[in-house]
Amino acid sequence: MIRINCPFCGERDHAEFNYGGDATIEYPALDAPVEDWVQAVYERENIRGVQFETWHHQFGCRMWIVVERDTMTHEIHSVRPAHEGIGSALKGAGQ
Repeated sequence: MIRINCPFCGERDHAEFNYGGDATIEYPALDAPVEDWVQAVYERENIRGVQFETWHHQFGCRMWIVVERDTMTHEIHSVRPAHEGIGSALKGAGQ
């Protein structure tokens, strides 16, 4: 079982989250050629070791986070909000 320390909700079971994919991929513009989209979506490396992944906390705060995880051991090295500034924006809204 994987435990993910959500920056907004604290440690939770991975069953509360949906895997979003490789966080390092830069997707092409919406009007880019189909070939660019095929390469970004289907022709990727299957990383063995530490990678950055996006996860959606579907059954919690509903925020997107970036998890640095080892794909061999499932050890989580870091977790942060997927969108810069969202953490401080949410803290400011609660004050």
